[in-house]
Amino acid sequence: MKYLHYTLFAIITLIFSSCNKDDGEYIPIEENPLAELNLPDNYFNYANIQLPSYYITDEFPAQFQFQDIIDLDNTPNDNQITDAGATLGRVLFYDKKLSANGTVSCASCHQAEKGFSDPNVLSEGFEGGLTRRHSMGLANARFYAGGKFFWDERAETLEDQVLMPFQDEIEMGLTLSQLVQIVNDQAYYPTLFNDAFGDETITSDRISRALAQFVRSLVSVTSKYDQARSDVSSPIVDFPSFTAQENQGKQLFYAPRQLTNGVMGNCVGCHQTEAFIGPSLPNMGPLTTFATTNGLDAFSTNDLGVNEATGNPNDIGKFKIPSLKNIAIRPPFMHDGRFATLEEVIEHYSSGVQNHANLISPLVNDNGEVGQFNFTQEEKDALIAFLNTLTDEQMINDEKYSDPFE
Repeated sequence: MKYLHYTLFAIITLIFSSCNKDDGEYIPIEENPLAELNLPDNYFNYANIQLPSYYITDEFPAQFQFQDIIDLDNTPNDNQITDAGATLGRVLFYDKKLSANGTVSCASCHQAEKGFSDPNVLSEGFEGGLTRRHSMGLANARFYAGGKFFWDERAETLEDQVLMPFQDEIEMGLTLSQLVQIVNDQAYYPTLFNDAFGDETITSDRISRALAQFVRSLVSVTSKYDQARSDVSSPIVDFPSFTAQENQGKQLFYAPRQLTNGVMGNCVGCHQTEAFIGPSLPNMGPLTTFATTNGLDAFSTNDLGVNEATGNPNDIGKFKIPSLKNIAIRPPFMHDGRFATLEEVIEHYSSGVQNHANLISPLVNDNGEVGQFNFTQEEKDALIAFLNTLTDEQMINDEKYSDPFE
């Protein structure tokens, strides 16, 4: 029995002192810098996510005049997504050490189970302070053709945007030099930076690039809508696997209808393509942004929206339009979280649009008359049923987008 005891002890010691192999040699746990991270032996696929045909080629009828979704990709040539780069970005995204007191991370305000948004109206920063606006969902951020980020589009690129919360006095409370130092202090980062960039050098620019790669990898192509879409060759025909109510809602979303001001309009006019993203129109004339005002208020007072970034009076009251993917699981809604439910959102467009000075057609006509969609209760219910099909359960539960510290 004594020898059996020693043998078992030796086996257990061997198992618990080694966690993986590198070039044929066991690495003791205490010497493995990645031991506290739940990462796969081979990195997940972020770089080559299979896009459906309707992301590659627009399959709406010609009158919709949409661009191919893939052509709206805002990924810069010098920061293409790699598996190693997005993996590093994932770790940075979830690392609470990267705040002034180690209590919040990017994921604190962009929770996967909430469609990478926040269930609170305003998000809580590292010392309990509240952000100014509601947390925006991140799905399909890669396809915002304008390339600008935040509700007021003050960040010129996603690479710029991802560094700003770290430096915000309410959100994470760091300087870039402090951020770099904290990252340098963690034993697991040098290996990840080496894999992503070819050496262990840690800079704010590389942190930015890795985080942007991870966010751009959050592409939604596996919702109920996407699965049903694979059965047909056009988005405007009935989907066989949709319920009658879901198909009715889809038709209401896509098809033009006459508003109360006599102008024809539809929901897809502002949530375009089958990525359900904001409009991307060339030759925008006097417009300086892809954002718009949707008549939430008649006057802009304490939040001027995009105007705060551009100074252009045409941009007062305009806000960025996020993708509708996962919309049903990320209430509250709008930049200020004023609507608690989808029912309230639909009611706004049905009867509550206000005549803001920068309102545009179809919500206002040439005579300055505001247009309401005037949905029946049956139509409201159908629209909500359709919006529920945009929830991508497979995406939000995918391990590659989950917290690697758990």
